[in-house]
Amino acid sequence: MTLSKSASTENHLRLHAEQQFAHELEALSQVDERQKPPNWKLSPWAVKLYLLGGTLDDGTEITAKYIGKERLIEIAIATLATDRALLLYGIPGTAKSWVSEHLAAAICGTSTLLVQGTAGTDESALRYGWNYARLLAEGPSPAALVESPMIDAMRTGRIARIEEMTRIPSEVQDALITILSEKSLPVPELNSEIQAVKGFNVIATANNRDKGVNELSSALMRRFNTVVLPVPDSFDDEIQIVQSRADQLGRALELPAEKPALEEIRRVVTIFRELRNGVTEDGKTKLKSPSATLSTAEAISVVSNGMAMSAYYGDGELKAGDMISGLTGAIVKDPVQDQLVWQEYLQTVVKERDDWKDLYRASRDFSG
Repeated sequence: MTLSKSASTENHLRLHAEQQFAHELEALSQVDERQKPPNWKLSPWAVKLYLLGGTLDDGTEITAKYIGKERLIEIAIATLATDRALLLYGIPGTAKSWVSEHLAAAICGTSTLLVQGTAGTDESALRYGWNYARLLAEGPSPAALVESPMIDAMRTGRIARIEEMTRIPSEVQDALITILSEKSLPVPELNSEIQAVKGFNVIATANNRDKGVNELSSALMRRFNTVVLPVPDSFDDEIQIVQSRADQLGRALELPAEKPALEEIRRVVTIFRELRNGVTEDGKTKLKSPSATLSTAEAISVVSNGMAMSAYYGDGELKAGDMISGLTGAIVKDPVQDQLVWQEYLQTVVKERDDWKDLYRASRDFSG
């Protein structure tokens, strides 16, 4: 596997996983002598190590892309080595897209065979479309066929990704059934079919919180093995995730700020976990929960926004005043209900904690 970071990627705001971590994938491929499923770049052992992190015998550090239950990643990888597709399911912000991208990068070397699910996604995004100029001039022909990322994955034996599958209309979702069960795609206009090459599979993501979600049919669900990605169980795990990702984003955006102080990250994670769980960490005070999911991804966003504030309008050191706008924006989605929840939390929890007085003052200044 040869993956190199070309000079042309230096100014890209966000690199694909296979570009950003090309050195890790290359290092793994050099030492990976275990059996690989057909057309896989790495063995299941190496894919797991890439996702969960570790140290190779030559000292190469493999960074953890996912911090959580090891067994979930093992199940996901094993599923993709079978004829069943993988559905990563859970509330927004639990790293479903992140895990999907890194699984595809490690298994087939590319994460870009992607279909983004929306209410406007039609069958051509999952199957094929037509170049209508050529279709009118020449009639149906292979040259007039516009192939989807799904067809590309089928022809080359790689992983296709479908993001937010429950946002796709139900009748369009059903276009997947033949692909997943028969591993082929009929093209009746050409009196032919496209047959999948070994190594082809699909990773889909879906969440159970968005309004207007289209439920997956039982026929489609039977073609998937579902892995539910939860919010981090451990307080320390969530802190580690936020710290690592905020640091990566800070470097990618070239923010002229210091690394976020661990204590500030602990406060953000504490607030999110307490409001999410409806009780303070010590279990003594019950709390109302806001309508927002308050995911780990949103905590990362709060810290990153605070870093930008401190870099450009502060002294470069992350402080309570830099974070308060991001915190308020993440928590208060409903201007009436959530505002009451947040104000009550500020008065009953934040105000009473001696080492949180600066956060309380910042909230007063921000709202006042």
